[in-house]
Amino acid sequence: MIELSGLTKQYGQVRAVDDLTFNVEPGVVTGFLGPNGAGKSTTMRMILGLDKPTSGTATINGEAYRKMRNPMNKVGALLDAKATHPNRSARAHLQWMAQASGIDKHRVDEVLALVGLTDVANKKAGGFSLGMGQRLGLAGAMLGDPEILLLDEPVNGLDPEGIRWVRSLLKSLADEGRTILVSSHLLSEMALTADHLVVIGRGKLVADTSVHEFIKQHSTVTTVVRTDHFEEFKSALTAEGISFNQALDADGRPTLEIPERPSDEIGALAYSTGVMLSELAERQASLEEAFLQTTEDDVQYHGTGHQKGAAE
Repeated sequence: MIELSGLTKQYGQVRAVDDLTFNVEPGVVTGFLGPNGAGKSTTMRMILGLDKPTSGTATINGEAYRKMRNPMNKVGALLDAKATHPNRSARAHLQWMAQASGIDKHRVDEVLALVGLTDVANKKAGGFSLGMGQRLGLAGAMLGDPEILLLDEPVNGLDPEGIRWVRSLLKSLADEGRTILVSSHLLSEMALTADHLVVIGRGKLVADTSVHEFIKQHSTVTTVVRTDHFEEFKSALTAEGISFNQALDADGRPTLEIPERPSDEIGALAYSTGVMLSELAERQASLEEAFLQTTEDDVQYHGTGHQKGAAE
């Protein structure tokens, strides 16, 4: 388990991390989300002892990372996939890490196979693509077969097959009871990968909840209705003071979209008025929509959009 208590980091007049308190539990994939500049990377660096907190604590199984003996056997981390010597081969890079941490050299070939780099193990890391560099970084994080993983943007640069592979890997590791904290700006991927979310904005905790509850709490439900008795049901809605929007579905058929009203309420109204519905469905907002709604006031940089006639 990773435990943060009142974790704070001040850089001059800027408070990058502001009194963060949360736990990362074993057995689930915890997504770590926030806008650019929210303090995610700084938080991870403090967990790993790379930055010293101004105040508060970050512990791993009750112990500070800096006080651990043989930490790579307990904690694996990927913060910067480019942190490799460009003239070393992938195998040499991992062998150097293994030797420095007292890890059996046979583990090197195991993790190379795990991440799919066996065929390029003797190539220089400096010639690797971004995706291959990410795979090498993941191999380094898994080298000590750790029970705890901290991964910062692990799917950056990966192709769809690679992203799917990372998703499967993280879920299987969580199923083994390991503790996994992973940050990503790919919210659609986090919706498929993470079980739990920790969301921060401007260094402060915004949410600490399951993916399902986060979407439920920070987005609205829209009920979609299709019927052959269109005008009759519109009149019923109007009589009840229920607002609606008219739209067309993918096949060009007219539908009614009823915001902030659950489907059971709308279905009950249709039943009471004798209107037969050919479709009754709820449309839930995506994780991206919920995230943007929750953090819109915490975005550090806002674009103004394109203005017609402006210089380009």
